[in-house]
Amino acid sequence: MSDPACAADAAPRPVTGPRIARLARQLEAARDAAARDALTEAFWDEVARAGTPLVEPLDDAPGHRAVTFLRRGHRATRQVLLMATGIGDRDRPADSLLHHLPGTDIWYLGYRLRADHRGSYRLVADISPLPAPADPVRLQRRLVALMEHGAADPLNPRRLPVRRRAVESSVFALPEALPQPWAGRRPGVRRGTVERHTVTGRAPGEEREVWTYLPPEQRAEGPDPGAGAGDPLPVLVLCDGDMWFGRLGFQDTLDALIADGALPPLVVLSPDAADAAARRRDLGGREAYAAFLADALLPWARTRWPLTADPDRTAVSGQGLGGTAALYAGLTRPERFGRVLVQSPSPGWRPGDAPRTDGGGGGDRTSGPVVHLDLGLHDGAASAEHAEALVAVLRARGHRVSRTVHNGGRDLACWQGLLADALVETFGPRQPADGLRARA
Repeated sequence: MSDPACAADAAPRPVTGPRIARLARQLEAARDAAARDALTEAFWDEVARAGTPLVEPLDDAPGHRAVTFLRRGHRATRQVLLMATGIGDRDRPADSLLHHLPGTDIWYLGYRLRADHRGSYRLVADISPLPAPADPVRLQRRLVALMEHGAADPLNPRRLPVRRRAVESSVFALPEALPQPWAGRRPGVRRGTVERHTVTGRAPGEEREVWTYLPPEQRAEGPDPGAGAGDPLPVLVLCDGDMWFGRLGFQDTLDALIADGALPPLVVLSPDAADAAARRRDLGGREAYAAFLADALLPWARTRWPLTADPDRTAVSGQGLGGTAALYAGLTRPERFGRVLVQSPSPGWRPGDAPRTDGGGGGDRTSGPVVHLDLGLHDGAASAEHAEALVAVLRARGHRVSRTVHNGGRDLACWQGLLADALVETFGPRQPADGLRARA
């Protein structure tokens, strides 16, 4: 199936799920208010046992599911807004308002989604004293203001942190979604060590906070003599350390990967994106940031731990703006980074915009890095167009590109599994000769 056809097949479509349709018929046929109340309570009891969102098969679309998001309202509830990554249009929030089932406290919104969809979402109820505005412009303003108060679904225990906010998102994965066997803390495995350091760059006054992950075999003060001391370790430089290690706990995934033998022991260097302004300043196609990663961070780490200097065992990775930063660093510093692992890079930069793309004096290495590119069907039209152009340019320049497409959006719910898979393909023990499985 071509990418456009695949995207069309996976596009979310409004639907009323079978359970809600059946309940609506039962409520309409109920003889009195007491009977309607009993049906409503039985429905919520069922939902509490099954969890949310409701996921149901569709007779006329076997490769898809009806996914129904739910919120229990009360007398003050004016409207309920769904914020689901890759579903709905953020610029048109009114399209993502839940419907109210008359005579009940049930608010619902259903979509037909392809059975391999994974994503995250938040909900927010409008309990304003005034009714929802009828004027579309005023309604838009109220809904945009409501978005700041979105929170996790109380009936869904699967959660992810939200960047720089003390709230969480809820996560759902349909039955055919790509598995994430290494996500989350696993009991009984040896733990690596996570530290924070201040690293000084080469520019005057340049300092950045950096998270480091050291594998279980590597102690902070040096290698474990009983664990093959002195063997150089592979290195991953990962953007957005404050998210991956400060909030998400990605060290648990690394511990599980190493315990299973899917990854060799490796070191991760993950600079903070201190705040939104610093992230916009640093990430993307920024020469200063690439110089810090290649010329300050890697040399600093190699004075402390036995790290490889082989670019084929040194990867740089990022997502969104961090993905663009990783791609820029890999293409302009191929003597440092032989592997680039990118999920959903943000539009705005592509090869040809960089001042330096030939390796910059990196010894005998003349070929560019291998690029592993993960794209989401719901990354957005601008991102999809940019990604297609990016792949074409990279391949035209002779880069080896592994390109995967997943049914999700620009979402940590997807990225945490995709990054783990990319690491296994890059550093795992059973690789094809070029280090990456063949992909479209």
